[in-house]
Amino acid sequence: MAVSNEDIEFATDLFSRLGSITSRKMMGGASIYCDGQIFAILKSDGALMIKAKGALADELAAEGCTKFTMEGKTGKIKSMDYWTLPESALYDPDEACQWATKSLKENS
Repeated sequence: MAVSNEDIEFATDLFSRLGSITSRKMMGGASIYCDGQIFAILKSDGALMIKAKGALADELAAEGCTKFTMEGKTGKIKSMDYWTLPESALYDPDEACQWATKSLKENS
C-alpha cells in the first residue's frame, strides 16, 4: 500500500503556516519538508509522524503518541526518531504547527 496523494495534500495543508512545505514520495510513504528541512513523514498507511528525540520525544510520549517501529528482515524490531502527533493536532493546524516548530528547532 502506498501513501495517497490525498494524504500528502492533507499533511502539506496542515503544516502550510510554517513556510514552504514540500513532499517527496519514497518507499511507499512520503517525507515532508519545511523550507528544505525534513521534519515529518507519512507512512504508507497514511500515518503522519514528526521527527523527535530527547525532550520532544518525551513530551510526545506523555501525550500518548507512539514511536515509529517496523520489523526488519530478521524479525528484529527497529525504530526511528519519528512519533505520531497527538490526535487533536491532526484536526488543529495551530497545534500541529506548534509541534512541528519544536521538531524543526530540535533538528536544525
